[in-house]
Amino acid sequence: MGGVVSGRGPGWLFPAESRFFPGQRWTNIGLRTLHLIGVAGLGAGFLYPAADDSWRLYLYLATLSGLGLTLISIWSNGIWLLQLRGQAILFKLLLLAMIPLWPQWRLPLFLAVLVISGLISHAPASVRYYSLYHRRRIESDDRRPGAGIRPGGGPPAGRL
Repeated sequence: MGGVVSGRGPGWLFPAESRFFPGQRWTNIGLRTLHLIGVAGLGAGFLYPAADDSWRLYLYLATLSGLGLTLISIWSNGIWLLQLRGQAILFKLLLLAMIPLWPQWRLPLFLAVLVISGLISHAPASVRYYSLYHRRRIESDDRRPGAGIRPGGGPPAGRL
């Protein structure tokens, strides 16, 4: 076992236990709501092509709210960066950032973001918490010896 899971790495990025701040749940709910408005506006502007660049406001709203959600997840526990769920979100942010650079590709890029969103958000935990680096499911409490994997190779009981 190497890297973060064995306890190495900066403690400020990979705390032993995930951090939370007062009002974090409501902050996440607010950011997710803004994110949905941004994504809906983009969908309207891209699926029913807008005559102007009015979709850009929704792009910025979706990107900035997504970035806010990302920063909260990283602050809570940087292990999120090593899990497939975090890597998928970072890839989605990259795709959204490409839209202003290549507006002619905006619909395929947007649809790719939607497909990734649907797949990763509805995937089982064994997929979302999978680490390409560790080649197995990892969680923040994997820092404890023997935690994170049952003898049979699956996740600990109660973590599905």
